Amino acid sequence: MFHLILYEPEIPPNTGNIMRLSVNTGNILHLIKPLGFSTDEKSLKRAGMDYIERSSFFVWENLNDCLKRINKRKVYSISTKGKTVYTKPDYKKNDAFIFGPESRGLPMNIINLYPSVTIPMNKKGRSLNLANAVSVIVYEAWRQNGFN
Repeated sequence: MFHLILYEPEIPPNTGNIMRLSVNTGNILHLIKPLGFSTDEKSLKRAGMDYIERSSFFVWENLNDCLKRINKRKVYSISTKGKTVYTKPDYKKNDAFIFGPESRGLPMNIINLYPSVTIPMNKKGRSLNLANAVSVIVYEAWRQNGFN
């Protein structure tokens, strides 16, 4: 089990898709305020389908409160400005992954505070869709742990 932390998410369908991913991979989702939507918004429910009711997700006032209260082993920041390719770290149970808002990514102070990982991309692109990026990281971490 991993902790997926969405820092100030803005787009409800992305969060709904990540809720669905969390249920299907056995992870816990954490949403850090301010959110760009309400958790009862129609588009969030449409993307999350019936998985929202089965999802373990929490809404936090700020990142510090979240990180103080969860049972984490190591914290990683995920960014296009990351220093390490996402396949290099040795992920373990209870690791936490922080993903930034769709329009601007993680602030540099968070990227600099935690080991930063990146997903390689073609130079023509700017960034992956948030739900896609979370999927890439989750499946690599889960693969490293034998899909247990």
